[in-house]
Amino acid sequence: MDKLEKVVIVGGGTAGWMAAAALAKTFGPTINVELIESDAIGTVGVGEATIPPIRNFNLLLELDEADFLRAVNGTFKLGIEFENWGELGDRYFHPFAPHGIDTWAAQFHHYWLRARQAGESAALDDFSMETCMARANRFGNKSGRAANYAYHFDATGYARLLRGLAEKMGVVRSEGKVIDVEQHSESGFIESVRLESGRRITGELFIDCSGFRALLIEQTLGTGWEDWSHWLRSDRALAVQTESTRPPVPYTRSTARSCGWQWKIPLQHRVGNGLVYCSDFMDEDRAARTLMDNLEGRPITDPRPIRFKTGRRRQQWTKNCVSLGLSSGFLEPLESTSIHLIQNSIIRLIKMFPRAGIEQANIDQFNREVESEIEYIRDFIILHYHVNQRTDSPYWTECREMDIPDSLRHKIDLFSRSGVIFRENNELFSEVSWTAVMIGQGLLPASYHPVVDRVDDANLAAMMARVKADIAHVVSDGPSHDTYIQQLLDARRSNQQPAASA
Repeated sequence: MDKLEKVVIVGGGTAGWMAAAALAKTFGPTINVELIESDAIGTVGVGEATIPPIRNFNLLLELDEADFLRAVNGTFKLGIEFENWGELGDRYFHPFAPHGIDTWAAQFHHYWLRARQAGESAALDDFSMETCMARANRFGNKSGRAANYAYHFDATGYARLLRGLAEKMGVVRSEGKVIDVEQHSESGFIESVRLESGRRITGELFIDCSGFRALLIEQTLGTGWEDWSHWLRSDRALAVQTESTRPPVPYTRSTARSCGWQWKIPLQHRVGNGLVYCSDFMDEDRAARTLMDNLEGRPITDPRPIRFKTGRRRQQWTKNCVSLGLSSGFLEPLESTSIHLIQNSIIRLIKMFPRAGIEQANIDQFNREVESEIEYIRDFIILHYHVNQRTDSPYWTECREMDIPDSLRHKIDLFSRSGVIFRENNELFSEVSWTAVMIGQGLLPASYHPVVDRVDDANLAAMMARVKADIAHVVSDGPSHDTYIQQLLDARRSNQQPAASA
């Protein structure tokens, strides 16, 4: 292949239309993009919670925030509240920004650990602006101190929005189901796909967004699968939507149950709910009862079962095929990373786009980066299960006692002894995230950083009080979450800015 002129995307949904829109926006008419999807094939479409980098993707597409929120019935997300993950009755918050104030040598939790020894009773959560805003159901403030945030949104609406953008930029959508894939007799590269109608669609680069079927990357090219189910035991989910019973809060809720966990994601017009569980410990009938008995609001859909395997393709890019989304692998949505992994792979592909021809060096680099990224996220997800003190079910005991990856064991051991966490190779989750989960689930370090002892007791107490007071001022200064959303939407209609900035 001397020159890449056409990209064929097999599958729509969030992954397909994100790829189509980003490629069209970046390259314009210099390449042709055709997306194939079938209305007869459904999408999983339960991924309604995101993390802050989604804002960068929307900026790439020049999506106005108010227009975006209106199209997807979106709300803001300041983090995730976890319930029952340490012990039954425990509650902590994973925010999107650091706690308190740091020094270059030591992060805030080291100061908090020493203050706690001196009698400080406030939890680490109380020193997080995002956490306090979320629990007060506030968003935005007049002081100008910006929160770090992401979104909750209707994934189907997001795909619809991106489809509209992509088609305006020249992407061609073809309706139909792929029934055959033709490969080059010598190289094995994909040359074309054939639809039920008999139409043959050719291209030089193929993007597999066919979901769990992995039609191109696995069924055709047989890249292989790396199974992580011995670490992440859940293999089933049930999803259901309910009516809203109260104004939407600016955070996702994750509640650990006897076998797995339940999500709650508030949108403007409804609430997304679901239960992730392990079929070795719970059958579908019991899972449905567990979910339905713990809902707020009247169900507006029937529970939808989803089966999955946790793991990844051994290669996300092989020959002239790149896999995105569920076709490339699966990690349960405990930390809302599914859309982020799609986004990063799209950006990575764009940065090393093989316009002059596909080279193995590009493929190898792409696969190395994807492998590293998803394995760091995998370890962070395993952490939630492994660091628990629950004794109420065999499931949680097994999670606590299981062998874990050496990379995760090192992080836990280092933090347990010294409170130190290092972010490696630009991994997604920073020291803030690891600290929030480990301390939130009851893992307190045996010691803190020695630089903290340079602060005497009186100044340390004053610092802790000042942080709490500053946060309280910011929280009291802002509007409620739903008020802010309405202000933003109204301001967009009149081409004005909302009264309080995020």
